[in-house]
Amino acid sequence: MKAVVYEKFGSADVLELKEVEKPTPKDYELLVKVHATSVNALDIIFRSGAVLLFGLTKLMAGFKKPKVKILGFDVSGEVESVGKKVTKFKEGDLIYGALKKAGANAEYVCIPEKNAAIKPANMSHEEAAAVPDTGCTALHGLRDKVTIQEGERVLIYGASGGVGTYAIQIARLFTPEVTAVCSTDKVSNAQSLGAKEVIDYTKEDFTKNGQTYDIIFDAVGRKKISYSKCKNSLNENGIFVTVDLESVAFKQIRNKRIKSYMAPVTTEKLDFLREQIEAGKIKSIVEKVFPLRQLADAHRYYEKGHLKGKVVINVQD
Repeated sequence: MKAVVYEKFGSADVLELKEVEKPTPKDYELLVKVHATSVNALDIIFRSGAVLLFGLTKLMAGFKKPKVKILGFDVSGEVESVGKKVTKFKEGDLIYGALKKAGANAEYVCIPEKNAAIKPANMSHEEAAAVPDTGCTALHGLRDKVTIQEGERVLIYGASGGVGTYAIQIARLFTPEVTAVCSTDKVSNAQSLGAKEVIDYTKEDFTKNGQTYDIIFDAVGRKKISYSKCKNSLNENGIFVTVDLESVAFKQIRNKRIKSYMAPVTTEKLDFLREQIEAGKIKSIVEKVFPLRQLADAHRYYEKGHLKGKVVINVQD
């Protein structure tokens, strides 16, 4: 089968399209013909060999050379066969999900049954492949980490990216009081996703406008915003939740008003998202689609930043 591999850490130039051996599913795995995948921050981190998350990224990606030579975590495709202990899926099922150890930048991949679900019927594979990692990250942060309540005032910082676009929509499932923060060219996009108010950060600093919120959700990370800067914009019992584990200093870990996390992709979360997608309450924003052979170009495009949604890879092009 064809796959894009990398033998060493570095720029997007290290990515090469090659013929590799087709995988065989283990007892609890599905062998999936991959129709589409997407580019996530973790792909860039792994490929570059960056040391982040207190060294955890190097432990996962490898130290001197890549541990897993095929990147890609999100999967949307068709089940070709199942392991002998799989009970929830069968050959021919259209599924979406995410891998723990990467490998989706290939024509076939094995994915654990517990990390997959039936694909939303009203989405293309390209749209579905945009959901698992970023959709589950937004869902976990808002529903599970801080338990968003009806009527709460929520601000989404970085509302135009992969996590942010889903965060707006997921927050709207619980409360109409959703404020999005993004740049000028993305204001209309945030409004179309359901944000009641949109703040253009190039024109206004939300931390200085006197407004307060029950939840401030940092969907960007990379130390673009911090609790110390946002604390005066939180209500008395307000919570700052961020996707960036490293932005929370050790001395802040015991602060109950700060939450950072990593979000597992599970069947339960994917089923929840599918129900909302099929009900027309959540959609994917796909900015650009690349064929698998142009994965290096997709990485370069992603690294430019300021995306409107997700960068997706069509594997079967």
